[in-house]
Amino acid sequence: MALQRRILPTLGKSLHTPVHASWPCARIGLRGLATKSEGDQLTTALRKTPLYDFHLKHGAKMVPFAGYHMPLVYGDVGQVASHQHVRQSAGIFDVGHMVQSNFRGATATKFLEWLTPSSLSSLEPYSSTLSVLLNEQGGIIDDTVITKHAPDAFYVVTNAGRREEDLAWFAARLEEWNSSERAQDGPVEHEMLEGWGLLALQGPAAADHLQALTSYDLRALTFGRSAFVPLEGANVHVARGGYTGEDGFEISIPPGQTAFLASALLRAPVQLAGLGARDSLRLEAGMCLYGNDLDENTTPVEAGLSWVIGKDRRAAGDFIGAEKVLEQLKNGPPRRRVGLIVEDAPARHGAKILAPETSEEIGIVTSGIPLAPTVGKNIAMGYVKSGFHKKGTLLSVEVRKKARAAVVTAMPFVTTRYWRGQP
Repeated sequence: MALQRRILPTLGKSLHTPVHASWPCARIGLRGLATKSEGDQLTTALRKTPLYDFHLKHGAKMVPFAGYHMPLVYGDVGQVASHQHVRQSAGIFDVGHMVQSNFRGATATKFLEWLTPSSLSSLEPYSSTLSVLLNEQGGIIDDTVITKHAPDAFYVVTNAGRREEDLAWFAARLEEWNSSERAQDGPVEHEMLEGWGLLALQGPAAADHLQALTSYDLRALTFGRSAFVPLEGANVHVARGGYTGEDGFEISIPPGQTAFLASALLRAPVQLAGLGARDSLRLEAGMCLYGNDLDENTTPVEAGLSWVIGKDRRAAGDFIGAEKVLEQLKNGPPRRRVGLIVEDAPARHGAKILAPETSEEIGIVTSGIPLAPTVGKNIAMGYVKSGFHKKGTLLSVEVRKKARAAVVTAMPFVTTRYWRGQP
């Protein structure tokens, strides 16, 4: 999930009205992704997003990913060409496999502040934050983007690959919360938005392209903010952000309207983009993918996500997993997530990271791609023992049983271009 969906007037919608409060060369195969097992799922019970038929119509190569049929590439447009088009112009991604939810109730803020370490009380209406759901040991159950519409109304996006785990966690925690004194001011209700579409329009041409289709002044939407916006006769939720490092928008669409709006958006210079481009774009932008770079044995401190932990939350220490997280904030974690540039041969998920002088195994690669299209070098991210994490540290990565030189590199690997308003 993107680190920055990952907000403003509701266009006449009351915050108490039950509306949707919303906010991953040549053609490559799955082995060309930085992603590990999610893309390798083989099952006869794959789900479909609202755009499944749309993808087939446009020549998509469909592959199993996170329990869904998802487009890898389209027609004869290769992954690298698609990647570069997003960097230089604009592309549309179907991200309708993500789980979209509403949480409502008088104690919704307190409930979500129990589940996450983020400062939601101070978050402005119609603004969003990246956050993490933590287990009792401080491990990351999932990364998520939380949008606050009001103290009693939140929109939460979680990962498709963690659908069952997240929904079970929400259900168990809601039962615990609503049966306790903490809900004395009112219970919290969870609504999963089944059938809703989610499109990501990304790239430097995205804003001008979308502006031509709406009367809403998109200049009011700076990075991390959102609004309900009229779009070709529909009322959709548009959030400024994404998973590529470029300016862009994530558009949440009511059931039955996704294919129509995708067609409306698919006009020159916009092109369709699939999982191949999405993976290389997010890795260049230094963004984590759950199941590769994050898991239940990894804390936000180890993952370089300490910034999602609010100062007031650190002081209160009243979120699930706080003991472990606060201890690591005070004393430092045993390992840290780093970026790497690898010489000679690309490092893939699972490659060992070695100390160059002793060949001691000090870490593991979690994501990696060859010759990143924008960077022009083999890039990777992974975890190394604390002390080996500083920028410029020389390391080795074992690729095909041979040690390859690598250097710790600051992330993102490319300059991000989020819209933060006029200078």
